Order: sequence, then C-alpha cells, then structure tokens
Amino acid sequence: MLDSLKQAGKNIGREINRAWENLSEGWRELLSRSSDSLTHFSRDKEEEQKERSALATFPRWSLLAGEVEETEKELIVRVEVPGMEKDDCRITIEGNTLYLSGEKRIERETHESTYHVMERAYGSFQRAIPLPGNVDIDKAEASYKNGVLTVRLPKVGGAARGKTITIS
Repeated sequence: MLDSLKQAGKNIGREINRAWENLSEGWRELLSRSSDSLTHFSRDKEEEQKERSALATFPRWSLLAGEVEETEKELIVRVEVPGMEKDDCRITIEGNTLYLSGEKRIERETHESTYHVMERAYGSFQRAIPLPGNVDIDKAEASYKNGVLTVRLPKVGGAARGKTITIS
C-alpha cells in the first residue's frame, strides 16, 4: 500500500513538472515573440462610468499581432486588428517608426447580460512598430481586409520624414 502511494506521488509530481514546463515554455515564447504586440487599451472616465459593471472588469491589455516583411523594393507591415473598422485606425510614420493608433469600441446587444469570459480589450490604443530602414512616405499605401491592416512602404535611402497615411 505504501509503495503504491509513493508511486502515485511520483507520477503526480512528474505530471506537475511537465505541466509547469509547458506553461513556462508558452510564456517564454509569448514574451520573446510577442512582447511588442502587447498593447495597452485605455478608456476615458465617462465611458467607464457609463459601463461601470462590465468595462471595469474588461482587460486593458491585448495582442495586436503584426509582422514586418522586407522585399527588395518595399517594407510591408501587417497588423491584426480584429473587431475594428478601417476608420477606427490611424497610421503615422515618424522617422523609422510606424505608429498605429485608434479605438476599439464595445458593442453590446443588451446591458442586461452577464459576461463569463472576458478576453477582449476595448478603448484607445497606440502601437509603435520599428522599421528597419527609411521609406518613401509620399508613396505609402494602406489597406484593410478581413481584420488585417496592411501598409506598403517603398524603400528609399534618404532621410526619414513624418506623414499620416490614409487607409483605403
């Protein structure tokens, strides 16, 4: 009996160690690959007071996952912005940094409901994405499709300037 309890204890310990390693590996990958995409969403005080019960418990941080791809002629920046319209986003380039800002608004069908899972953040945000080189801001283009914002930035060798880009 004592031997079977010892064996059960060893098995439980092994499973706990395995679970802890998987959790640790997931967090390490999230931090190393996605730390720049972790974005703070802020809400103004009036909006928060109107929705006091729900918004007070909504997350204030969320991932706006993105990528920067470089070809011979251009940089292509893609950012996932689910639940937003193109008019909710603003793109500005200053120097070698692309700034994406905007607002994600909550849309509730009723105020007479209870949330059981709350993983989506709402409010205003700004995300800075470093660019690996200078771009021709006058020829920059942005588009939005299926929740993904794509910004095409032709490369140049000159000094960087600043500009806001319209999303088509």
